[in-house]
Amino acid sequence: MADRDPETIKRDIDQAREQLAVTVDTLAERANPSRLADDAKAAAVRFVTKPAVAVSLAGVGALALILVVRRIRQR
Repeated sequence: MADRDPETIKRDIDQAREQLAVTVDTLAERANPSRLADDAKAAAVRFVTKPAVAVSLAGVGALALILVVRRIRQR
């Protein structure tokens, strides 16, 4: 191991500490529950608003409505 002066070692430690702090901050932001919930909500909205999905959901809703009306009439 090469001899290094204390100032170089201190600079290296400070730089590593700063990089670690940035990494921890990034991980904390990624793991934030409200951010995860917002991302999941946005993904669900993007999925549901696709034309094929919207038409399928409308069809399922219409079928459910028809079944409910038929059941009410049979009483």
